[in-house]
Amino acid sequence: QVHLVESGGGSVLAGGSLRLSCAASGYTYTLDYMTWFRQAPGKGREAVAGIYTRAGSTYYADSVKGRFTISQDNAKNTLYLEMNSLKPEDTAMYYCAARYWVSGGFWSRPEEYNYWGQGTQVTVSS
Repeated sequence: QVHLVESGGGSVLAGGSLRLSCAASGYTYTLDYMTWFRQAPGKGREAVAGIYTRAGSTYYADSVKGRFTISQDNAKNTLYLEMNSLKPEDTAMYYCAARYWVSGGFWSRPEEYNYWGQGTQVTVSS
């Protein structure tokens, strides 16, 4: 079992920055992918940035490339999302998710994830 807790959300002006954290506990050594998703009101859950924990390979949605950076601190069992140059369209609830290896899987499919945090709200105003 794995437990995920996000923090770091808040309200910022467009162009500002935020750093989200996701503290993981439990059998974290069994996880292969950890990903940040977001969901805006009335929209589906969107993969923002993911990391293959074994090798540190990272993946980004086109909408955030060059602005967001995902990273992990294995010693602290913590996943981060550094968000810069924030835009109003980045406003959403942000979720941390984790999953085991899936044959033929793809990092951005929410249905493949086994564990989810409770979410942290990010609001960007113009």
